[in-house]
Amino acid sequence: MPSLSQVLKPLDPSNSQPLYQQLQRAIREAIEKKVLEPDDALPAERQIAAELAVSRITVRKAIDGLVEEGLLVRRQGSGNFVASRIEKNFAKLTSFSEDMRARGRTPHSVWLRRAEGKVTPEEALTLQLSPGAPVYRFHRLRYADDAPMCLEFATISAACLPGLEAVDTSLYEALEKAGNRPVRALQRLRALLLNAEHAKLLHAHEGDAGLLVERVGFLRDGRAVEFCQTFFRGDTYDFVAELSSAGE
Repeated sequence: MPSLSQVLKPLDPSNSQPLYQQLQRAIREAIEKKVLEPDDALPAERQIAAELAVSRITVRKAIDGLVEEGLLVRRQGSGNFVASRIEKNFAKLTSFSEDMRARGRTPHSVWLRRAEGKVTPEEALTLQLSPGAPVYRFHRLRYADDAPMCLEFATISAACLPGLEAVDTSLYEALEKAGNRPVRALQRLRALLLNAEHAKLLHAHEGDAGLLVERVGFLRDGRAVEFCQTFFRGDTYDFVAELSSAGE
């Protein structure tokens, strides 16, 4: 692989953006453009620092942030690598499309269902809606490049979107345009075995390991806008979260 100084945008010490953030952005763009491919090894941190004329502290801080995002992985005794499996930070509220683009993958979806209906009792309780309130349901098979990654079943309060047609490739982009993108969420992760229908759609086998993520997204004023259940293949996704002690 060419040296990082040859493939990354040059860093500008006079820029108001800190050097470590410039380096993060440069590596992120190299991954998005597939200049850096999955499983590619990065040079040693001291070598990166020498090539780019920055301190090792700057390099370490940049790489720490990209590891936290799931774009890079550290392998004990081997160094830093571009992630091959999808690592999703469980503490960051980002859309599937945003996650895939950040990893140099091309997201797209196959619609399974897109319909307007009335809230079910479970949805009414979760979204804090009155019985019979209108909702939009978006059921999709989500792809990264040509690989099926997950099945997404989202229910959105109809008051938060102008209509079904508002959602094209990204639900969160549509909600953002409508001024109703969630700013926080409660998520629950559960292991399960894929049933026959889900396994067929995900190109897996019935009984294979899967992951279910249930998410309730909230607006700044505390209203629930989104109830989403997403089924992932267990062999393609890792969910990570940074923890700290209660005393910190």
